[in-house]
Amino acid sequence: MASVKVRIPTPLQRLTKGESEIAGTGETIKEVIAGLEANFPGFSERLYDEEGKLRRFINIYVNEEDIRFLDGENTKLSDGDDISVIPAIAGGRG
Repeated sequence: MASVKVRIPTPLQRLTKGESEIAGTGETIKEVIAGLEANFPGFSERLYDEEGKLRRFINIYVNEEDIRFLDGENTKLSDGDDISVIPAIAGGRG
């Protein structure tokens, strides 16, 4: 089981008691998210839609690589990996 650091975006920090970085464990992104949900109820519902798929506006990176270009939620993790959860930001004028 890999020990990783998960960076939590400001909008989700109210679920993590104000913490911006959380230690997590798991072999995959999916396992780490399940662990975060166990410790911080309501966390995963912010990341997943009603069908159990990652929301389109949530970006997750492992060591600065988008998991969409790796193996998605099944991306394998190693000790010391950095995971960043980043909600997409839209705005500006057309």
